[in-house]
Amino acid sequence: MPIVGAATLITTFQAIVLGALQGITELFPISSLGHTVIFPNLFGWHNIVVWQSQPSSPWLAFVVALHVGSAIGLLVYFWRTWIDVIRAFFVSLWRMLRNRQWSIETSTERLAWMIVIATIPVGILGVALEHPVRVALAKPLAASIFLVVNGLILLGAERLRRRADVRALATREGTKPDGKGRRLETMEYREAGVIGAFQTLALIAGISRDGIVMTGGLLRGLDNEDAARFGFLLATPPILAAGLLKYGDFIGSIPLGHGFATAAQAHQLRVAAGLALLVAAVVAVFAVHFLTRYFKRANLIPFGIYCVLFGLAMVIYNA
Repeated sequence: MPIVGAATLITTFQAIVLGALQGITELFPISSLGHTVIFPNLFGWHNIVVWQSQPSSPWLAFVVALHVGSAIGLLVYFWRTWIDVIRAFFVSLWRMLRNRQWSIETSTERLAWMIVIATIPVGILGVALEHPVRVALAKPLAASIFLVVNGLILLGAERLRRRADVRALATREGTKPDGKGRRLETMEYREAGVIGAFQTLALIAGISRDGIVMTGGLLRGLDNEDAARFGFLLATPPILAAGLLKYGDFIGSIPLGHGFATAAQAHQLRVAAGLALLVAAVVAVFAVHFLTRYFKRANLIPFGIYCVLFGLAMVIYNA
């Protein structure tokens, strides 16, 4: 039975705006999911708000499509790094299988295995918690509250990284040539695993994936530049994996509320998702280009202040 309601689930303009918003907010540590939940309600896009709040709808699949777009942008920007990382992973894996012992010989091989280890906890917990967390917390007021929490986390991370024990950790493990932070390749695998588990918090609308990964990196002695780079690399595998899992939600009948989308609605939704994905990918390339340069000289404080102020304003607006 087709769902009774407006024929337009999402307009072309709305898809473009949400795609651009995703491309920026996924990489800026200000929570793309939080903004995607808040903005339709703020803009009065009731056609989106209706199916956004339905327990059985393609909203989550649409959000995943947005995230896949930003992941594609990251792949485009870091394509040389990913070629090196993938090659290093298979070279080290073949060596270990051949010699029957753990063997890591280069910093790129170590980075590859840190990404693998950090991806495991978020993959397991993401599959288990994705749906219940979305149903419980993907609402404008909850997203606004957690956006404030995200801002406080970012501000706290910058404050705590100045502590003597964090500076001592960076010095003990080996600082970068500029002396501003610990080298990324000195991180232990268990540290990468813990930081990977932190990513699970990004299932909560309002908590930034890159922000929480950067926080973990800063508290382990990394500087902002390396913490951001690790966050960008770490975001790509789970997002692409989620995209593969949710791809089937756009095939065949699309559930919507208590029924199914009509053929026209389903086609419109698929086209809108593809357009939003493309826009998110293009914007993400420019966003990561800006941020990789920004974090060479600056920190998380402006993003933390933004999240606190905008989050508080949205709490008042949505209360």
